[in-house]
Amino acid sequence: MNGPVIILGAGESGVGAALLAKEKGYACFVTDGGKLKKEHVAELNAAGIEWEEGQHSETRILAGGLVIKSPGIPEKNDLIKKIRQKGIPVISEIEWAYRFIGDSKVIAITGSNGKTTTTALTYHICKHAGLNCALVGNIGYSFARQVAVDPKPWYIAEISSFQLDDIVGFRPYVAILTNITEDHLDRYEYQFRNYINSKFRIIMNQQSTDYFIYCEDDEVTVQHIRNFSILSNLLPFSMRKELQPGAFIKDKEMTVATNDEKLQMSIYDFALKGKHNQYNTMAAGLAASVIGLRKDKIREAIQSFEALEHRMEHVATIRGVEFINDSKATNVNSTWYALESLTKPTILILGGVDKGNDYSLIIELVKEKVKAIVCMGTDNRKIHEAFQHDVPVIVNTTSAPEAVHSAFQLADKGDVVLLSPACASFDLFKNYEDRGKQFKDAVRNL
Repeated sequence: MNGPVIILGAGESGVGAALLAKEKGYACFVTDGGKLKKEHVAELNAAGIEWEEGQHSETRILAGGLVIKSPGIPEKNDLIKKIRQKGIPVISEIEWAYRFIGDSKVIAITGSNGKTTTTALTYHICKHAGLNCALVGNIGYSFARQVAVDPKPWYIAEISSFQLDDIVGFRPYVAILTNITEDHLDRYEYQFRNYINSKFRIIMNQQSTDYFIYCEDDEVTVQHIRNFSILSNLLPFSMRKELQPGAFIKDKEMTVATNDEKLQMSIYDFALKGKHNQYNTMAAGLAASVIGLRKDKIREAIQSFEALEHRMEHVATIRGVEFINDSKATNVNSTWYALESLTKPTILILGGVDKGNDYSLIIELVKEKVKAIVCMGTDNRKIHEAFQHDVPVIVNTTSAPEAVHSAFQLADKGDVVLLSPACASFDLFKNYEDRGKQFKDAVRNL
């Protein structure tokens, strides 16, 4: 490598990448156009790693031998273009971490929806079964930090398409693709095909000893799978057909069949409720089964798993009105799953930064279940246009307390107020966690 490792972006993944570079004896420089968190500054200083904030020193960056890019920086960024022109290799933090894991194995999970829940459930099963593993990627520590500070024989990693865009040799032993729906199209030149290709990069380096778990019921996945040369063993899951090998649900019973092993359990024993979570459970069950975990341990873990914060999280029931926090629903498909799992009349809180949303996907469910929409964003025109003929009441609000108050006024006893925004949160909130937290605080203050 001619020149130091340059790390663009000093969030969790950037700082993790820097700590790993330092631990492996590489000179490195961290640069961030924004302001660093205090704890990250303290860590970088303690490790003796050079950093800058509020700017990018171009001369130093272009003298680098390798650039590790934050997933948040798009390809069209001028600095990235200059780095590419100079011929400096650009990789993601997951690629960097992967280069130092030795004989350890990775279970990697991607997909437009359900990947966080599937990752967390897979990790829960593995831990419960006594596997020495770590939860990394978009949840938990960054992959690189874990490798630097506390390496493990197994890594359970949630991975976004942005991270997959900059892999070279990254090869998961088990890859899970939950589904593919239109998301982040602003980053993919508004070409759905580009985003699909990005998701399928998860299997690009897999060999005949590896496994690829995917949803047989997801039309986009099934339509495009034949366009890729896949060397790994295919393990599909479905609710529509009996699959072997693979997983399926028939007559309210899940069957997971890998090798000669068969695990069966009733969906009524799943800790996670809702149809979408039955898909997530099949995917996690297949991963656990194929790496040889005991059936009784898998079954126990599926029964004892606790739902994630900000994902269909029950907040409170006030005067007969239930409040559910699904702030992690940052695209329309996530909101579809949320609505699909509800049985009560619903007041739906929608809105935020629109990423090229197609609201027609949820129009039928909205007609069937939603009695009012509360918009929570700075620009709500598209929501009004999409639902004005089908929902009798649509109101605009500009904060979580205002949205919660309006929704409560519109709700009757026996209704549910669902925050499932279908949008990114950056107009009024720091991130989806901040949005969910403010929603929960507002509910508790009613």
